[in-house]
Amino acid sequence: MNTTPLSPFVLKALVDVITGGSANDPTPPVGIYRSGPQIEQFFLDCGLNMSIGSASRVPATTDFLREVWSAWWDDGAAVERVILRVADPRDYLDRPEKGQAAVDRLNAALQVDGYAVMIVGGKPQLVTRQAGGAIVASVIEKTALLNFDTVQRDITRALNSVAGDPEDAVTAACSLIESVCRSILIELKLGLPPKKDIDGLVRAVQGPLGLSPGRTDLPTEIAADVRQVLGGLTSVAKGIGALRTHGGDAHGRERGFRRIDARIAGMAINAAGSLTLFFIETWEQQQHCALPLRVEAA
Repeated sequence: MNTTPLSPFVLKALVDVITGGSANDPTPPVGIYRSGPQIEQFFLDCGLNMSIGSASRVPATTDFLREVWSAWWDDGAAVERVILRVADPRDYLDRPEKGQAAVDRLNAALQVDGYAVMIVGGKPQLVTRQAGGAIVASVIEKTALLNFDTVQRDITRALNSVAGDPEDAVTAACSLIESVCRSILIELKLGLPPKKDIDGLVRAVQGPLGLSPGRTDLPTEIAADVRQVLGGLTSVAKGIGALRTHGGDAHGRERGFRRIDARIAGMAINAAGSLTLFFIETWEQQQHCALPLRVEAA
C-alpha cells in the first residue's frame, strides 16, 4: 500500500460489505449480512479489537473504521487486512455470487485510488492498477470471471513490480500473453505448439481465432488495413518477448545491470493487456456465436 490514505468512498464500501447493510434496509445486502458478534469476530480476524456494545451495527462499524483510517500513518496495513479479509472467497463458499458482488463493490470504490482486489489462486490480493489503467482493469475483470488463475497471477506480479522492479514487470507482462494463449488453446481443446515461446503461442492462437494476417475473407476496402492491424499483434508480442530477453529478469541479472525505466515496464503491461484482452474477447465471441471472428464492411 502507498502512504496516502484511501478515499472515504472506500470506507463506505467496506462498511457496506462488512455489515451487509442495515437490518431495516429492504435492499439485498452486498456480500453477506453479519450480526454484531460476527462483525466483532471479523475485525478480530484482522487483528483489530472492536466492540459494538450498545451501538447499532452499521454506525459502530463506521466509527471503528474511521479510527482505523485515522491511524493510517501508524498502521496502514490494517486497512489492507480489512479489505482482503472481506474479499476472501472462503466466506462465500455457499454463495459465490455474493463474494463476487463484494469484490465488485470494493473495486468500484478502489478504482479512483488506483487499486483493485483480485482473487488469485483462491486468495484475495490488493494490486495497483495505476500502471495499467482501464485496459488492464478490464483484463482483471475478464480473467476473474473466466477463472484464468495463471493469468491472474501474472497480472498481479506485473502490477506489483512495475515501480520497484520494472525488469520483473516486463517478464511478467510477457508471461501474461503466454498464459492467455495457453489458456485459450486449452479451452479450444488444441495442443500447444512445438515452439512454446511468446511468438509461437501467439501464432498458434491467431489461426483458430480467425486473427491471422493472411486471412482472405475480408472486405476489399478494408482488407489491407485489417491485415496490417492483425500483423501488428504479432509485432507487439515479439517486441515484448524481445524486451523480456534483453531487459527483463527471465535470464538473470549481472552486476551493474541497468534498470528499465518504470515507464517502459508500464508500456509493456499496457501493450500486453491490450493484446490479451483482444484475444479473450475474440475467444468469447467465438464461443457465443460458434463462428470465427467476422469483419463486416461498414
